[in-house]
Amino acid sequence: MIVLKILYNDSNDKDICIFNGKRVDIDQIIIVDTPKGKRVARVYDIVYSSSTIVSTENKFVKVVNNDDRRVIEKNSKMAKSALLVARKYADILNLNIGFVSSEYTFDRKQLFFLFVADTRIDFRELARKLAQKYKTRIELRQIGVRDKARLIGGLGPCGLPLCCNNFLIELNSVSINMAKNQMLALNPNKINGVCGRLLCCLQFEDDYYKSIRKKNPSIGEIILYEGSECRVIDCNYVNLSYKLQKKDGEIVSVRLEDLK
Repeated sequence: MIVLKILYNDSNDKDICIFNGKRVDIDQIIIVDTPKGKRVARVYDIVYSSSTIVSTENKFVKVVNNDDRRVIEKNSKMAKSALLVARKYADILNLNIGFVSSEYTFDRKQLFFLFVADTRIDFRELARKLAQKYKTRIELRQIGVRDKARLIGGLGPCGLPLCCNNFLIELNSVSINMAKNQMLALNPNKINGVCGRLLCCLQFEDDYYKSIRKKNPSIGEIILYEGSECRVIDCNYVNLSYKLQKKDGEIVSVRLEDLK
């Protein structure tokens, strides 16, 4: 299942999204026509556009009804069965592949397989065997460990559902500099997520820390406080407090406003 943001402009009420005479709400399951066939999608956001023309790559088809749900359930069972076959074929071909998921399009004109692997995999023979067995178009796509965590889900070190599986639609790059800006200990056990990569949430507050570090003293800087030169030995950018060391060795804690 894919997730979509819907852009609409065919309703007199900006708070109501109407497509083909049907109201569409957030988290509703719908069917869309994509370049890869009709697919099942979950609506994660709805945005009103004042433009007279709203064009998207995915065209809305219909809101899922009970008959459609039965088709979706059947497709899901068939896809799970195909996943077992794909694993068997991969073992026969000695392909070091870790399959993550499989999915039929709503019209069963295409069958998708997502997998992870340590290296680039030549899966052409595997795709040929699967196409011969299922008589449909096969797409095998190698994904990264972040995408795998996003698909499978789980709990992060904070105890909450993974951001990538809960509300993040795009997985933006996360750099070690983001952890450094926040003065976090560069311990992989602390700053890496369940996927083994840097925590996505490091980017959430990155702009704040960049801004605050530019405008305020940093560790090692010599500043003037109460008429004396002091060295900044610690910063707390959350509550904007600092520890200063005077020339005589005395350490004092001050608030940011006390330095202005």
